[in-house]
Amino acid sequence: MSSLVKKPLFFLACILMVFSCLSCFRQKKPTMTTRLVTDGPGINDRSFNAAAWEGMLAFYGDERGEEEGFGVYYDVVPCRETAQGVSVLRQVAMDEPDLIISTGFVLEKAIAYVAPMFPDQRFLCIDCNVENASNVLNFMFAAEEGSYLVGVAAALQAQEEGVQNPNFGFIGGVRGAIIEDFEVGYIEGIRSIFPDATVYESYIEDWEKPELAAKVAKKWYDDYEVYAIFSAAGASGNGTIAQAVARRKQGKNVWAIGVDRDQFEEGYYGVEKSAVLTSMIKRVDIAVTYGLTRANKGTFVTGTMVLGLKEGAVGYTTTNLDLASSVQKKLSGIMASIITEHIKVYSVRNNAREAYKILQSVVVQ
Repeated sequence: MSSLVKKPLFFLACILMVFSCLSCFRQKKPTMTTRLVTDGPGINDRSFNAAAWEGMLAFYGDERGEEEGFGVYYDVVPCRETAQGVSVLRQVAMDEPDLIISTGFVLEKAIAYVAPMFPDQRFLCIDCNVENASNVLNFMFAAEEGSYLVGVAAALQAQEEGVQNPNFGFIGGVRGAIIEDFEVGYIEGIRSIFPDATVYESYIEDWEKPELAAKVAKKWYDDYEVYAIFSAAGASGNGTIAQAVARRKQGKNVWAIGVDRDQFEEGYYGVEKSAVLTSMIKRVDIAVTYGLTRANKGTFVTGTMVLGLKEGAVGYTTTNLDLASSVQKKLSGIMASIITEHIKVYSVRNNAREAYKILQSVVVQ
């Protein structure tokens, strides 16, 4: 196996190859075997793992509800507890599938431990950076770039709606550098518009406790007059969206911001109305499909790729018609400035010192 060097143009070319191949798969579906090992709530989180699942279905030419290859060529193995990671991955590896895909940074240590035990087994890890492994392909994302954009979107929307001195909130799942990058980018985006904005922070420390996120969101919306809350918390974030839905039904001007995939539908409260202003998208599906395609063609590579705006791997959604056109126009220019590095977005990954300065400025709840 060869070592992978991050090359945006190379990656974009590969993406085109992937979708070209997918048209072929519709005629002849692949028969390679894959196991998707998920953290936390599994593929029903309507967020991160759901996006990975969509990438797998796209590769196999199946659709939700019509998973012909499920249980035959591909399967899902949930790992509910981080402590079970090693045992779960070992058992899956012993079944010798053509490719094992793991999602979530909480499985990184387990992959690093298990991969050397099975040198001929190929692993694809999303949101991990397993180093010095000759059989692991890692995909990481510049989440701070997409999060910056949704932070700007929320702040500009507040301006557009005439909200004076808006407050904002961030709810995280399990604290770690990857989720902190979502938060850092979000704060930077907000404060590029409102330099003195108050941002509240809360970490649920669980990926599947929407009731806990809902409790926090309720307090922030009702007691602290928070205008928008961004949740990077897996299924827990659905509690935030539910609270935003309840308040918009009451006529209150508050918003939720989705994560990982377009969560517009999760925020429905009326005909074409959603409490999700925009979503920070992370193309986990593309990474999964890319890895599967390479494995299927016998061209699987190893190493680490960090994907961001340049690669079309992160961004924001414009599904909600309430997101002002003037806001979208400004965001297009800001996106271009990030890609050309005229706007520098800090993260724990690229500048931990500056990132933690930003994180220390929030109000912890």
